Amino acid sequence: MAAIAAILSSIPSSSSSSKFSKYQSHPSAPPPCRVVCRGGSQPPPPVTTDFQFALHDALDSSGINTTHAREARQNFMSQIKRLSSIEREISISINRRVDLAKTALYIAAEDDSLISHSSVALPVDAFIERLDDLSMGFCTNNSSALKSSPEMLLDSLEKFLYVKKGFRRSTMKSRLEPRSLYLHSVLTHRSGSAVMLALIYSEILKTLRLWSLLDFDCEIFFPHDRYGLPRGYHKQKSAESDHPHILTVQTLLEEVSCVIFCCHGRAYN
Repeated sequence: MAAIAAILSSIPSSSSSSKFSKYQSHPSAPPPCRVVCRGGSQPPPPVTTDFQFALHDALDSSGINTTHAREARQNFMSQIKRLSSIEREISISINRRVDLAKTALYIAAEDDSLISHSSVALPVDAFIERLDDLSMGFCTNNSSALKSSPEMLLDSLEKFLYVKKGFRRSTMKSRLEPRSLYLHSVLTHRSGSAVMLALIYSEILKTLRLWSLLDFDCEIFFPHDRYGLPRGYHKQKSAESDHPHILTVQTLLEEVSCVIFCCHGRAYN
């Protein structure tokens, strides 16, 4: 059987507003993907005309089933195709167009299938239920905070997440591993990157808003240091210095896809 090496040689910078690294919705030119086949007299895999699935086609040709990975990629694409250039630059705390939790889980589901070759797909819906359980747990244990000031509500939410539930920033060493950017892993181990912790925070806020329990504009302060935790604040009381600490939809997707791309690009070389 031929050994397949997929070499992806360039990664768009985080300043790009139209690309999502390996998860790109509408590329203006074919992504820099090159499939190299080695070994014996095995015929080369068929050339794909869909560059979104070039790696999947190559793996299928080598005998590796990519059914779950393809499904995850298609689900991911169905989410991000809803984003306009303006919507990509809005804060994750006010995003309405895309289910960011599902989008992050679809990224993880595709990579999990490609790397582990598991015959079972990552249970995306089960991890969405975990997020719902977090929101329900907060409401159940903090009913008085829901009726108090915005500052007290957010303080209670952070104590619930970071103290009672024990969510924490991953260490510097583990931040180099894609696990800290896999939402399902962060929900399981309660340790992850600031990006994933901010996403979990925003998902709880979204649920509270959906349940009509959040009646003020809330923003999330995203830390750029090594140890800080994402924290909420009343947007009407924000300062100009807070603006660089707003995590946008575009930045979140790029952070997740670029780091995983780097780690797994090496795995396929």
